[in-house]
Amino acid sequence: MNDIVVGMGEALWDVLPEGKKIGGAPANFAYHVSQFGLPSCVVSAVGDDALGKEILANFTEKGLNQRIETVPYPTGTVQVEIDQAGIPQYDIKENVAWDNIPYTPALEELAARSKAVCFGSLAQRNVVSRETINRFLDAIPAGNEPLVVFDVNLRQGFYNKDILCNSMERCNILKINDEELVTVSRMFGYPGIDLQDKCWILLGKYNLKMLILTCGINGSYVFTPGNVSFLPTPKVEVADTVGAGDSFTAAFIASILKGKTVADAHRLAVETSAFVCTQNGAMPILPKNIVD
Repeated sequence: MNDIVVGMGEALWDVLPEGKKIGGAPANFAYHVSQFGLPSCVVSAVGDDALGKEILANFTEKGLNQRIETVPYPTGTVQVEIDQAGIPQYDIKENVAWDNIPYTPALEELAARSKAVCFGSLAQRNVVSRETINRFLDAIPAGNEPLVVFDVNLRQGFYNKDILCNSMERCNILKINDEELVTVSRMFGYPGIDLQDKCWILLGKYNLKMLILTCGINGSYVFTPGNVSFLPTPKVEVADTVGAGDSFTAAFIASILKGKTVADAHRLAVETSAFVCTQNGAMPILPKNIVD
């Protein structure tokens, strides 16, 4: 069955003042893809510790397929502190399990059956996981005609121009938000033009099939060669925005794999992420009117 959708990268705990929550874009992405009826799998690593065992148990309980190796490093955590203005500050612990995802025969076999894969920049901060991600991408047969999604996630100082360039060269769909686009544009040397022009430049330079730009409350765009789709962000009562971007990507990719148009996929992605914003946590159960 050559139709597995893979989320690859960090699996961790966000340690907040009110307690801890499972975090990590790859798992959020893979979980939501599965809700749209497509086989999916999360690839990461955890430590041989209580936090790692709890992640594995949680994913099993959710019915989330996983290739998560246990490695001799602590399970990843992110310390989240809220400042006096209510703005969260993140301390992403280094040299943890998801920095050291090994490349295994099981991953080689998974790559052979992959129809789509989503990976980010954060999981490439360490050479071990970076090389595993690159080897996995190399192992996907061209005949699968895979969708290779690079979801930019610039955190702290855990990125550089080489990683971003290599990832954009390897992907055929780029997902980026407006703040990340400004940072990337400064790094790449074209800061003085508007957001849409920056997107057209990246689309052409890296020969992308699609570029997804999310702008928070200011809407979202999907650029394809010669066309752009824009949709406003629905006004909803926000519980939290954790995982909303991952659910957007999952709904969009699931729709494209099902043969929907870019416009229809974009509409469903916006609807899905708006619903996730009304729920607590990154992995709520989606209502039937969205997934059917």
